[in-house]
Amino acid sequence: NCLLPGSPDCRTDLICKGLRCFFSVPKAEVRKNAHHSFGRFGFQSPQPLREKPVSFQNSSVGRLPHLFPAQNTQSIRSFRTSPPLQAVQFPLFWILVKPIQKLFAILLGRSIRNWWKALPPNKRELLKESAKKNKWKILLGVSSLGVLFVVFYFTHLEETPITGRPRLLVFGKEHFRELSEMEYVMRMEEFENKILPETDVRYQVVEAVFDHLSESNEDIPQISALKWVIHVVDEPDVNAFVLPNGQVFVFTGLLNAVSDLHQLSFILAHEIAHAVLEHAAEKASLVHLLDFLSLIFLTMIWAICPRDSLALVGQWIQSKLKEFMFDRPYNRTLEAEADKVGLQFAAKACMDVRASSVFWQQMELAEAIQGQPRLPEWLSTHPSHENRAERLDRLIPEALKIRESCNCPSLSGPDPRLIFRLNMQHLLESSKGQESPSSTKQDLSNPKLDFPNT
Repeated sequence: NCLLPGSPDCRTDLICKGLRCFFSVPKAEVRKNAHHSFGRFGFQSPQPLREKPVSFQNSSVGRLPHLFPAQNTQSIRSFRTSPPLQAVQFPLFWILVKPIQKLFAILLGRSIRNWWKALPPNKRELLKESAKKNKWKILLGVSSLGVLFVVFYFTHLEETPITGRPRLLVFGKEHFRELSEMEYVMRMEEFENKILPETDVRYQVVEAVFDHLSESNEDIPQISALKWVIHVVDEPDVNAFVLPNGQVFVFTGLLNAVSDLHQLSFILAHEIAHAVLEHAAEKASLVHLLDFLSLIFLTMIWAICPRDSLALVGQWIQSKLKEFMFDRPYNRTLEAEADKVGLQFAAKACMDVRASSVFWQQMELAEAIQGQPRLPEWLSTHPSHENRAERLDRLIPEALKIRESCNCPSLSGPDPRLIFRLNMQHLLESSKGQESPSSTKQDLSNPKLDFPNT
């Protein structure tokens, strides 16, 4: 019963138990009527799915160990279910041209500033008077550009698959196929000596869970159309990501951090959701639009600021405002959407969706034990562990309805969230009288672990 990264023996025992659980279950038949069951949840299927066996037992989540050795908790990192570059950010041409455009905007703004400084005072006054006389023409020209921008934005709006959320999509899938292959080659070179062979038990566990998810959701066109390829990387980071071309990368640190197959299934479903919802293309489109607008403001900053030092400060302020007002909030929105859709995918695979919020509570507890500082959510590209768990708790009742509509076997055993809460209480009782950092005591003594429908 391993909740956090444990010793190698504990990890091996967990995985072996998972394999026995996975391969020893009787072939219980489950019929899924896609037209009847999934219409109200946003799933569409041209035909009912075929009958297929349930491959997982509905066992409860493993319990917290009584002790947390330092060598075991050191390997925990803030879990991020995507690589720093979010797979592929933008088309290759834009990657090459973007630095040149930024340099051009700086040189243009600086040239305008030097030209204005070099003008005699009388010519400056003449230009100012001419601008006042033609202010309506100038306003009309600026308004026309604004109208063109608005028209461009609304003509490139599309609905997100499954959720139906309107989003800007400038680049289509075809722009990302070659880049996905390039990204894949780079990743394979990076992890050349760390890819586990297919005979490794850890690879087999990931493959079995992923295949079960993809087969259970094959009525989703974006899932059935892709050829999914799994790679398990022997790295301690708690991480996993999927490239737009279906290349799946799972780190062994994640396998050490999850406590059972249900949690692993949810994390993989989250990654599948990123690919199905085309978040890479969507984010690239937003980056393209914001970069275009920032070039205009960058030119104005270098043209207006009297000195280069002030222009550099203004450029830094502009980049930070763009990052914290647009980039990071938008990325958190995409992560929350992937959580929601991934929970639905896991429910259709008859997994215990209640274990999803427990995983994030485990991650929050691990960081508290290590004494890691708790940063505000607005500083991160991902939702906080606490908010993520609370949001999943609100979504679990709907996911349980989806699971029930798929004729899945009833969930056996107590709610894993209740088990986690009881183990938290046991941990607090066993740690009384022991010295610990005040911040950790506060985090553990006031856990926000309440959840509906226990």
